[in-house]
Amino acid sequence: MATTILTERLWFPPVDKARRDGLLAVGGDLSRERLLLAYRNGIFPWYNEGEPPLWWCPNPRFVLRPEQVKVANSMKPVLKSDKFEFEVNRDFRAVIENCRAIPRAGQGGTWITGAVLNAYTDLHHAGYAHSAEAYNNGELVGGLYGIRMGNIFFGESMFALAANASKFAFISYCRQLHQEGVRLIDCQVYTAHLERLGAERMPRHLFIELLNLEIPPEVCRR
Repeated sequence: MATTILTERLWFPPVDKARRDGLLAVGGDLSRERLLLAYRNGIFPWYNEGEPPLWWCPNPRFVLRPEQVKVANSMKPVLKSDKFEFEVNRDFRAVIENCRAIPRAGQGGTWITGAVLNAYTDLHHAGYAHSAEAYNNGELVGGLYGIRMGNIFFGESMFALAANASKFAFISYCRQLHQEGVRLIDCQVYTAHLERLGAERMPRHLFIELLNLEIPPEVCRR
């Protein structure tokens, strides 16, 4: 199946046109409008430095319902202790910069290029991108960031500079999102780490149906 090449026109092909690996389209830009259109339709960018933007919509999708987050026995005392302090949106830029800097097994670099960093920081200032953070004695030691649209949170990346810090931030944020009425956290693709936290596979067509139910059209027009 040929991959769609995007131009300046603001659109994406139907997600069922994605290749078996999930690649849907190539090109376009990281403007606020295009990113919001992408997430609204279950599409996300993921590419390396020096490449044009690559847009993905895999099938199945890896998702987690906030109320079903699993807490390992080893994490329960951590959550009850005062080892970490939990904050939201205290320092979004520092979170995404740390996610960019953390080495990843099997990856020679990072997909969080300077353009990606700036684009998501812009989404943060516009009220769409959010960070959840773990602090130890006032120092940022772990966290994650993603996009919130309606009752869906699209997770992007996480980091930890101390043992259990990212898990603490993630579990704490799941609990907060559940209280706020968020129905689903998009984890994009399978990882064993997120599976242990309760994420599971969902057929793409059901994922898209849920987005249509939980993201009001006006969300993209704020």
